[in-house]
Amino acid sequence: MQSSPTAFTDADFTKLRNSGIDIFHPAVAFEQGSGYDVTRAWFAKWNRFIEWHPDYFVRVNGPNDLALARQQGLQKRIGIILGMQDAIICAAWRLQSQPRQEIHSLRSRCDRAHELSRHGDRRPHCGQRTSIDVISASKKPVLITHSNCRALAPGVARCKPDEVIRAAARTGGVLGITAVRQFVRNAGNAIIDDVLNHFDHAAKLAGVEHVGLGSDFDLDAHPSYDIPGLNNPDRIYQLTDGLLRRGYTDAQVSMMLGGNFELALRRIWLY
Repeated sequence: MQSSPTAFTDADFTKLRNSGIDIFHPAVAFEQGSGYDVTRAWFAKWNRFIEWHPDYFVRVNGPNDLALARQQGLQKRIGIILGMQDAIICAAWRLQSQPRQEIHSLRSRCDRAHELSRHGDRRPHCGQRTSIDVISASKKPVLITHSNCRALAPGVARCKPDEVIRAAARTGGVLGITAVRQFVRNAGNAIIDDVLNHFDHAAKLAGVEHVGLGSDFDLDAHPSYDIPGLNNPDRIYQLTDGLLRRGYTDAQVSMMLGGNFELALRRIWLY
């Protein structure tokens, strides 16, 4: 949609608004060697799109902008946090203040069985040793934006072991649970209860205040992300109902479905 700002309609905005999501974080990874020019063009398209629709969207650049997405008027605006899945490109583009993934960039010269020494490999996003190294080096909360618990999906490289989840939580970070079927179960069909099990495991392991939602797909889910009840634009409501059925309070559900990430982002931006 950012490529054609004028093609975005009232109906498109209504669909986004009805999803129940206040703030979106589009993040992409470009091909190796794309570099500065491609990154600049991508940000320019998004900036142009947001500027074209000031009544619909607000770009979130810092903590004060988070509240703008919730200001009441004729209708709420939706916040957009722009970020990259490539720390190297972000450094080149001088976007250190914007969210970016430390991993999901160029393959390290020291890649050994998915354990990545410095920047990473696209396939597993980030191995256990790299995760621990990054967490240990960070002076700010570390966000695992879209992954799951390896204890419930053994052998899935994109899922995080308990050690990494605990370590990120100690920084004040958050694990974003995803409904990508391959990361929910390592075999067989997945249902919404399997996703809720990941919320439960992470909450027991690190505390409810360190668990969030990281969908890893748009409102119209990719065919690979086909968990019944979570493959439609209103999946946030299905997750809300499921978490309440699991015994979480309204306040805890609010924390996991946005509040925890917001608090962590404020800490990252402010300190």
